[in-house]
Amino acid sequence: MTSTMLSRRSFLAMAATLPLAFKSAAAAAGAIPVGLELYSVREALKKDPEGTIRAVAQMGYEAVEFYAPYFEWTPAYAKDVRKLLDDLGIRCLSTHNSSTYFTTENLPHAIELNQILGSKFIVMASSGRVDNLDGWKAVADVLNRAAEKLKPAGLRTGFHNHLTEFIPIGGKRPMEVLAANTGKDVMLQLDVGPCVEAGSDPVAWINANPGRIRSMHCKDWSPDPGKGYKVLFGEGVVPWKKVFQAAEKNGGIEFYLIEQEGSAYPPMETAQRCLTAFRKAHPA
Repeated sequence: MTSTMLSRRSFLAMAATLPLAFKSAAAAAGAIPVGLELYSVREALKKDPEGTIRAVAQMGYEAVEFYAPYFEWTPAYAKDVRKLLDDLGIRCLSTHNSSTYFTTENLPHAIELNQILGSKFIVMASSGRVDNLDGWKAVADVLNRAAEKLKPAGLRTGFHNHLTEFIPIGGKRPMEVLAANTGKDVMLQLDVGPCVEAGSDPVAWINANPGRIRSMHCKDWSPDPGKGYKVLFGEGVVPWKKVFQAAEKNGGIEFYLIEQEGSAYPPMETAQRCLTAFRKAHPA
């Protein structure tokens, strides 16, 4: 059977037989956990949430990051998800959220769900349309206000970059504006691929923001035609060893997250291949 012909059903059957060696070895060593941003397997997650999370755990991932649709859950459903995570021995350390979830009306629901899940960070993963530097300062204000509201709940906030935030406006990158105008407790969740695509140095960015890169999306990128974000982890141009060194020496990294936008392989197999490559590049 070729890799591209591997069905989701056969993959799940195979995954159920895999040992959890990576996970148990990493946990025993107290290593920095590596999780999966579940957007990477979004279609499978829509069709079979429980089966998908089980398969991700069997691969050896130690955490998951739920993305925006989780906000539609009821507290009761979130409790069921938490039980599943606990039973599988994995964690939800952060969630991705639309900027609309940070409003006075919506933030309490996000807080409740994240507390149930055991999450540590409510991350703004989409700022909406922002046209100028003043607009980015306004985004920073939203993050600062959220940080104050999250503290009593034992949660922190953060911002996840895309390509836009590393493209200069008026001589400044929006990420610089966000970093300069938010408190030190606001995490700057670095998505490495877009940073590199924009021509920025991820190592320099991490070193310029010590203690604020609490988590990172390990997404590779290639400038070669037709490749872009389709390359698997380690197959692009990101200098991963230097990135890891900076993240662990200066960035304050607490957990890594694999994210993949698509590849030549089915999404579930892609997630497995990326984790295997990650473990080789960053042994527990």
